[in-house]
Amino acid sequence: MTFVDYYKILGLDKTASEKEIKNAYRKLARKYHPDVNPDDKTAHEKFQEINEANEVLSDPDKRKKYDQYGKDWKHADQFEQAKQSGRQSQHGTGGRSYSGEFESQDFSDFFSSMFGGGSGRQQMKYRGQDFNAELHLNLREAYKTHQRTLTVNGKNIRITIPAGIENGQTIKIKGHGGPGTNKGPNGDLYINFKISNDADFKREGNNLYTTVPIDLYTAVLGGETTINTLTGKVKLKVNPGTQNGTKVKLKGKGFPIYKRENEFGDMYATYKVSIPTDLTDQQKELFKQLSQL
Repeated sequence: MTFVDYYKILGLDKTASEKEIKNAYRKLARKYHPDVNPDDKTAHEKFQEINEANEVLSDPDKRKKYDQYGKDWKHADQFEQAKQSGRQSQHGTGGRSYSGEFESQDFSDFFSSMFGGGSGRQQMKYRGQDFNAELHLNLREAYKTHQRTLTVNGKNIRITIPAGIENGQTIKIKGHGGPGTNKGPNGDLYINFKISNDADFKREGNNLYTTVPIDLYTAVLGGETTINTLTGKVKLKVNPGTQNGTKVKLKGKGFPIYKRENEFGDMYATYKVSIPTDLTDQQKELFKQLSQL
């Protein structure tokens, strides 16, 4: 397995603090994000490398193992167990024993000697590393089931994104992580979704919220107004004497419920009454008359 220098990928040295790692990741992720570089395969690959580096270095336990064992850090626990076993059997016969501290570059040879190579024992199989990725969607994209093609570790993966996926939700794509060792199973790919609110709608769970402007005359006398939903325009009846801030519910016009076909949340529309400005003298006089009645 080729050594990947995660510190170099993030432009840091081994003494970097957690804050420096976080800041470096954010800066590079913005620069190489697929949304910013939609047709740049190199940028996509760089983005995956950045995510992988951050996934290891931002986790204190993984970082400690990586610092100590380098490219073999995923097998650190097995190494420690094997080393401990070797210490306990130093005075035995017919086997190979190990003791003392090992440099990270010696680990592969040690591990091969303990579990494979010339000893004739069967080599141990190890599961590949899990990959983590972040996928940004807008609200309208998350509203419908659709397919996306992702580039992970140089390979294109076509996935189906179910309608109703939530901001911060993570889904697992089995077997699309790093390759296993000695024919072990591949790791998995974990995709974390970041969904931004729309300019017209705010999402909370499965419900949508929107503000609907109406003029003063419609609020006072009643009438109709047309509003946008994610499936098209809808007419709403405005009752006479509607107050500013009045909220009405549109049942079933909210967000699709994740993996529950034909089930939706509700939409809540809040009326915002617009006060007229730049009135003519005649209009002002009419308001004065109304105020005296």
